[in-house]
Amino acid sequence: MSTTHRIIAIDGPAASGKSSVARELARRLGFVYVNSGAMYRAITWHILERGIASDDAAAVEQLANRTALSCELRSHDWIILVQGADPTPFLWDDRVNDNVSRVSSVPRVREILVEHLRRAALTNDVVMEGRDIGSVVFPETPYKFYIDASPDIRARRRAAQGQHDAIAARDRADSSRRASPLIIAEDAHVIDSSNLTIDGVVGEIIGRLKLKGLTIAS
Repeated sequence: MSTTHRIIAIDGPAASGKSSVARELARRLGFVYVNSGAMYRAITWHILERGIASDDAAAVEQLANRTALSCELRSHDWIILVQGADPTPFLWDDRVNDNVSRVSSVPRVREILVEHLRRAALTNDVVMEGRDIGSVVFPETPYKFYIDASPDIRARRRAAQGQHDAIAARDRADSSRRASPLIIAEDAHVIDSSNLTIDGVVGEIIGRLKLKGLTIAS
């Protein structure tokens, strides 16, 4: 995909801290923040609202094909609307947590959402976070980062957020799916956030971006 806009890809497993890091990085740089996981959660919410089982791949694909999706920019955040509705208040409900990995594994769902994710960079400089941003969505960007943390730290972070999905099971699902599995892009810079603050991780990323020639406004 050809774009003149700058794309910073931040990937990593659940509760690695990538969302907080990506949002703060986007704020500091004045870029648009795109949370790809929120988009998969939005589709999952819609599917569950329609009474479709997340493990019925054929039904999930059929509904995804006929669902109207649109995106809009709100205060530098890229927000997805499903059939004109904003599902944001429901994206971290337990039922969405429990089903998003299965919905995300459906290849057609990923195809549809990758197209929408790429559109964000047609008109904006973006910090985009997810699980396949550097490997699939924008493999050509020179600005790739992979944020990780120990399983124990990630489990504690998840619990502190009031969420109870099993980190180990989510890791297995994300890493073993056939469509765009969670992997570390070969040219990504890996950061272990286990013992770092958000500011610490963001600072390391900004340092790397400067080394790669990205102009950072002071």
